[in-house]
Amino acid sequence: MIMNGKYISRIEIKAMWGRKHIVWNLRPDVNILSGVNGAGKSTILNLVADRLDEIADGGAANGPEQNVSFVFEPEGADTINYDVIRSIDRPLMHSNLLEKMADKNVVTELDWQIYRLQRRYLDYQVNIGNRTIQYLTSGSPDMIARAAELARPKQLFLDLIDTLFADSGKKIIRDSNDLVFDRFGYTLLPYNLSSGEKQLLVVLLTALVQDNQPGVILMDEPEVSLDIEWQQQLIQRIIEINPNVQIILTTHSPAVIMNGWMDYVTDVAEITVEG
Repeated sequence: MIMNGKYISRIEIKAMWGRKHIVWNLRPDVNILSGVNGAGKSTILNLVADRLDEIADGGAANGPEQNVSFVFEPEGADTINYDVIRSIDRPLMHSNLLEKMADKNVVTELDWQIYRLQRRYLDYQVNIGNRTIQYLTSGSPDMIARAAELARPKQLFLDLIDTLFADSGKKIIRDSNDLVFDRFGYTLLPYNLSSGEKQLLVVLLTALVQDNQPGVILMDEPEVSLDIEWQQQLIQRIIEINPNVQIILTTHSPAVIMNGWMDYVTDVAEITVEG
């Protein structure tokens, strides 16, 4: 889906829980929402994600009847490219999905996210291949130089995953168009990974298939199942793969905001008006 906005500059939620009014002015790069348990972090993110889904399905972006409204940049845009990442690897509860699922390895919500991302990953590779051919056959030195750059994000993604999974002996099989792993000579599907590995794969693969385009990634407590080292690297790794992404996340973990992200944190209390 082609969206005409680049990022969200403002979120407004009326009467959350019937009494809280939320106004959150966002940065174009990284936005981290913190707060005590029960403050409403996950509720805010879920309301935002649900409202973006409504807009993507043809609903109006704003209006007096909308409890959740946005300002997109550039001003005047009424849609945006976005992805929502769910972190909990609980059993897939949608029985209709399970019945229709051709791949019986898909049994949890993270599996379902990986399944959908695998299809986007194939499309991404086809698009990169077509653009590479176009640039190389253009005859323009500038375009030929750009062709070499097209492969860089995918190579970075593959190298990052191999590095991060090295302690468990897993490596991506490079000559496969699908994402499959080798571990000591045995082939593993991504559904065979641990919960933390699946989660990290979903986050970094989402950034990759956005194809360096402006867009938004929303994540609710992405530190779940990730070890401390992965938590510390998470934000920077996403930005390395897609420098144009806007990150909006909630967290309880000090490790996520280490390495220079303290100034990007907003407490729920700072954006809440009672009444």
